[in-house]
Amino acid sequence: MTEPVISLRGVRAELGSRTVLRGIDLTVNRGEVVALLGANGSGKSTAVRTVIGQVPVTDGEIELFGTPRRRFRDWRRLGYVPQRTTAAGGVPATVTEVVASGRLSRARLGILRKADHEAIRRAIDLVGLGDRAKDSVNALSGGQHQRVLIARALASEPELLIMDEPMAGVDLASQEVLARTLRGEVARGTTVLLVLHELGPLEPLIDRAVVLRDGCVLHDGPPPKAVGQHALPGHDHVHPHAAPGTEPVRTGLLS
Repeated sequence: MTEPVISLRGVRAELGSRTVLRGIDLTVNRGEVVALLGANGSGKSTAVRTVIGQVPVTDGEIELFGTPRRRFRDWRRLGYVPQRTTAAGGVPATVTEVVASGRLSRARLGILRKADHEAIRRAIDLVGLGDRAKDSVNALSGGQHQRVLIARALASEPELLIMDEPMAGVDLASQEVLARTLRGEVARGTTVLLVLHELGPLEPLIDRAVVLRDGCVLHDGPPPKAVGQHALPGHDHVHPHAAPGTEPVRTGLLS
């Protein structure tokens, strides 16, 4: 029997006075890799932020590992990678210091011991930054910043990894490193929920794709084969060779 790690039932959420999620249902089972797809403004990032408690829900229920989120306290089981930002938030810090902050949830009384330091080094090595461990994060490229954020999430050795647009604005070399890192995590049984604009190099890892449109689930099933906007079910595409005045050609799984 599959065990739900994330469960959203009838979840509604607002940002300001705007309704962003309109009663979505989403389940991610243990060991699954689920991609959350959709155009800008569809509610992808808001959905994952409701899961971790950054955005309050106005209706519906959320469970993590079978526990209502409002009562969930074992956050070390979950690693979160936000949309790309400066890894140290503008504060001078080394790669190791930033990644170490992700291990504190497992450290006793906030004191890092030998096993903690080993986990930190392993996370840094996993993202290919072992030779930059003592460098200031301010000296890194955008793609390397993203790797630091992922290493910080991996340092706690989470059972569930949630990543919000991990490939956005990242160079090809870092995309390949991130894909390889994620393959390793999936191989050891980590459950993954990803917000993606397109599948890209992560496509072979994806078990299911959930497509949002206007805060509703449009599709939940096999991932689309195309990439970019063409991957989204119901996408309207006007081919350049179409005759003037003709209807747009609809592409996607649900067309």
